[in-house]
Amino acid sequence: MNRIKLILTLTLCGVGLAEAAMERPNVVIIYGDDVGFGDVGVYGSEMIPTPNIDRLAKEGLRFTDGHCSAATCTPSRFSMLTGIHGFRHGVSILPPNAPLSIPTDILTLPKLFKQAGYVTGVVGKWHLGIGQKGVATDWNGEVKPGPLEIGFDRSFLLPSTNDRVPCVYLNGHRVVNLDPDDPLYVGKSKAEVDRPGSTPYPNARFQKKAMTYYSSTHGHNHSVINGIGRIGYMAGGKSALWDDETITDEFVKQARAFITENRSKPFFLYFASQCIHVPRAPNPRFQGKTELGYRGDAMVEFDWAVGEIFQTLEQLGLAENTIIIFSSDNGPVYDDGYDDGTTVRTSTKEVDRGHDGSGIYRGGKYQIYEGGTRVPFIIRWPLTVKPGVSDAMVNQIDFIASFAALLGIELSDEDARDSWNILPALLGKEAVGHTVMIEEAHGLALRQGPWKYMEKQKYSWGGKPAAPKLFNLADDPGETTNVIARYPEKAAEMDRMLKKFRRQEGVR
Repeated sequence: MNRIKLILTLTLCGVGLAEAAMERPNVVIIYGDDVGFGDVGVYGSEMIPTPNIDRLAKEGLRFTDGHCSAATCTPSRFSMLTGIHGFRHGVSILPPNAPLSIPTDILTLPKLFKQAGYVTGVVGKWHLGIGQKGVATDWNGEVKPGPLEIGFDRSFLLPSTNDRVPCVYLNGHRVVNLDPDDPLYVGKSKAEVDRPGSTPYPNARFQKKAMTYYSSTHGHNHSVINGIGRIGYMAGGKSALWDDETITDEFVKQARAFITENRSKPFFLYFASQCIHVPRAPNPRFQGKTELGYRGDAMVEFDWAVGEIFQTLEQLGLAENTIIIFSSDNGPVYDDGYDDGTTVRTSTKEVDRGHDGSGIYRGGKYQIYEGGTRVPFIIRWPLTVKPGVSDAMVNQIDFIASFAALLGIELSDEDARDSWNILPALLGKEAVGHTVMIEEAHGLALRQGPWKYMEKQKYSWGGKPAAPKLFNLADDPGETTNVIARYPEKAAEMDRMLKKFRRQEGVR
């Protein structure tokens, strides 16, 4: 990829030659965890101050119909990095000891950037599996395959999530600060991990008082680490344990280091925050910053992290020609296994002490309603993208095809099969992005303009299978009225279209 190709690409997208005369832009994706549409000030939050994210929106393009691909974390992350829907590979929320879910022989977003000469890095929560299928991961040796095997040059991360073991950082292929005299073991049962010479941890099922930070409400009752019950069991690795209250600080430190070290070359950084996923343990300097308890305070902490990354780019003179994308892996959730004092339930959703993380939209994490996948979606690139608001329907799964177009890289028919080139919409040059789009939860839904068709769901909010539904979001953005009986032909048309997409016919 050279400068001439970039100029040509941007010119074809409606960007003037003078505006396009630049070097390859750096790209930073800042990815929130369980951050809902209504958790950000510019999207309507009145109880959580987010000045740094709001500044991104003020200086960039804010999408009102921006989506992750699924209402849960692992499928959304998989789809964003591969351009393939998670359901095609059977990808769902992964257990702590899951192998790498992304095949190492396919195109990924970091591999795409490497083709264009970029340095690539990931910092933060991974939750895409690590290790080889059918082979026990050796946490005391080289932990792989993982991010480095799918295209990242540098990785520093939580191997799974902050509510799952192992509660250690992984730098490249190695656990950070691991004492070889206290070997680390991870498994599905306490008996599986307990080994002579390795530090034992309390079992929350039988030692509930060990959960001193706060207790679990459901699940999260296996190994207790730092006074918090987790999913899964671990033993050993005491010297390597993270401090829940300083995870964000560590991630920001690592992100700043990556940007600084690579400031003289084009880079791609995927910053995947653990905020505001449970267990929420904001640093004490952020506790009490909102009236919403730990969830609101964790969002303030996340906003601080955004500001630190932004400030680093500004200090190094990189902010003008860096594409910053801010978004989230799925919609909001409140009490998700811990008694942190957040939740008030209603008949259809959970509300956070008067704050609704999904805004005007129905549902949230795990749900097929709009609140499950419609998330904050902001792009800032001052040299090309004019500030404003776009109603274009856009999706993170389209990053590969769109960045391929930007960088002048041609994709094969097998690459990123579900990724569409919507670059003009992402750059604010066109008002329409997707004309049709899949949403995933415990089944699939299809968006076509204002219409949304839900196939029969295996699981619904009430715990029972849900019949097909049809909504017109233009008239009913809250998805309160199922109009399938009124428009049976439209429902049948969209059902056929959804089945076609499920078979991968007509994709891209």
